[in-house]
Amino acid sequence: MAAVVQTMEASWGDVAMMLSLPYQGLGNAAISAVATDEQLERLGKVWAAMAITEPEFGSDSAAVSTTATLDGDEYVINGEKIFVTAGSRATHIVVWATLDKSLGRPAIKSFIVPREHPGVTVERLEHKLGIKGSDTAVIRFDNARIPKGNLLGNPEIEVGKGFAGVMETFDNTRPIVAAMAVGIGRAALEEIRSVLTGAGVEISYDKPSHTQSAAAAEFLRMEADWEASYLLSLRAAWQADNNIPNSKEASMSKAKAGRMASDVTCKTVELAGTTGYSEQSLLEKWARDSKILDIFEGTQQIQQLVVARRLLGLSSSELK
Repeated sequence: MAAVVQTMEASWGDVAMMLSLPYQGLGNAAISAVATDEQLERLGKVWAAMAITEPEFGSDSAAVSTTATLDGDEYVINGEKIFVTAGSRATHIVVWATLDKSLGRPAIKSFIVPREHPGVTVERLEHKLGIKGSDTAVIRFDNARIPKGNLLGNPEIEVGKGFAGVMETFDNTRPIVAAMAVGIGRAALEEIRSVLTGAGVEISYDKPSHTQSAAAAEFLRMEADWEASYLLSLRAAWQADNNIPNSKEASMSKAKAGRMASDVTCKTVELAGTTGYSEQSLLEKWARDSKILDIFEGTQQIQQLVVARRLLGLSSSELK
């Protein structure tokens, strides 16, 4: 809960800045989700980026082709990861890799790899629509050797049970992304309210929205949408804090808040007219920054799939 509330507040200022703060990234949430007590003691203070996406896949996390081969007391990692947030600044990287491609999903594990490490190369930084203050890297792993103990989670767990544990990472990270969306959505709503009231638009909570001006009614609709996103995010975080399974709620919060932020920021640009489209205000920046929040850590479609599976009690193979 503390991480979610802190993320909301930091993202109200600037999502890119929040993503650039040490120890606040998605990689650290992943470590908290699956690391053993020994690993938390040893690695809990590092700044970790998250490396999942590859050139050949985006939403299908089970399609990981980066490999981790056990060689004595070390794993040898080979592969390429793209769109790694904070990849050139973080001190460590949480890398998703497969122990055996022939085993499919169950063989996928996450590993923690120091960024400044033999065999780890930051190839380039991406040029993006938004969150320009946050670096997004392409990272290559060429025979990068890490200690066996850097496999996150219990190394004695059977390979056949691996993927479920790795996927638990998202139950922690998705509410964090939802919190980013809530923060930026709040900033946009506060700014557009100032613009509208300055232009003489009255916004009342004592009258039905349909009796008010179109601009006021639209503002009230967006504010209600934001409130729903805020409450869903808090619920998902509360369940995580209390060890209540929150996979469905984590995806619900991410789906709702991610779409809300994109819709609200774009609508505020429209409502503000020329001011919204120009760089006179931060509305256009927030509209660009918010788009990624509906994409990373699982797109809108992926979140809807997860929610549907949980509601219907179906597996990923039964509902695609």
